[in-house]
Amino acid sequence: MSLSFCTLASGSKGNCIYVAAGEQAVLIDCGLSARETIRRIEARGLSPHAVKAILITHEHTDHTRGVRVLAKRLRIPALATEATWAAAKDTDAVRYQPMCAGRGLEMAGIQVHPFSVPHDAADPVGLVLTAGGVSLGVATDLGAPTGLVRRRLAGCAGLVLEHNHDARLLAEGSYPPWLKQRVRSAQGHLSNDQGAELLAELIHPGLKQVVLAHLSEQNNRPELARRAAQDCLDGRGSRAGLWVAAQERYSEVFEV
Repeated sequence: MSLSFCTLASGSKGNCIYVAAGEQAVLIDCGLSARETIRRIEARGLSPHAVKAILITHEHTDHTRGVRVLAKRLRIPALATEATWAAAKDTDAVRYQPMCAGRGLEMAGIQVHPFSVPHDAADPVGLVLTAGGVSLGVATDLGAPTGLVRRRLAGCAGLVLEHNHDARLLAEGSYPPWLKQRVRSAQGHLSNDQGAELLAELIHPGLKQVVLAHLSEQNNRPELARRAAQDCLDGRGSRAGLWVAAQERYSEVFEV
C-alpha cells in the first residue's frame, strides 16, 4: 500500500493536507471552508468520501475554520489533543476523538504518530503518518527545530516543512515590533534559513519529496524559500523533489 499526499492550501489564511493510503484518506487540518475544501479535493481528482478523519495540529483558525461543517457533512471524527480541542472554537456537535503527543494510533489504514512542537498554541503537534513501510512527516507551525522534532522526522520519505519567512523581509516589513518578535521567537515560525537547516539534517537516500509550507504572504517570497531549500538539497546530492505550497492553489499528488 502506497502513501500519497496533496497540499490543498498552505498559509496564514488556511491550511489543509490530504493524505491517502489506498482507498482511504485523512485530512491534516481544515483551515478552509468545508465547501472550498471539498471543491479543491474534487478539482484535484480526489474523493472527499475517502476521508475518514480530520487530524488537527493546533487550534488556530487557519487550521480549524472548516472542521465543524466538514466533519458533520462527511460524518467523520476530528482528532486533536485534549488541550487543543478545549481551545478550539466552533466545534459543537463534532464527533471528537482524543489524540495524544507521543502515543500512536491508526486511522484509515495509516499509522499516526503525533509529537510535540514549540508554537504559541495550547498543545501543538507535528505528525508522522506511515503506511506501506514509508512515512510522511509534517511540521508546519513551529518556532524551533528541537531535538524531538529532528528525531521524529528522521527517515521520512516525504516532508512538509515550514519555511514561513525571510529574515530580512520580516525585519524590514510593516509588522509591528511585537508581532515581528512573536514570529521569530522559539514559539513562532521558522525562517527560510532555519527550515533549510532542519532539512539538511533530515536528508537521507530514501527522501523522495519535500514540500515547503506556511509561507508568509508579506514576509516571504516563493523563490526565496525554494532557493534556500534547493541549495540545501543540491549541496548534499539529494534528488528529492521540491514543491512550494501556496495559499490559493493545491499541489500535485505526491507518491512516497
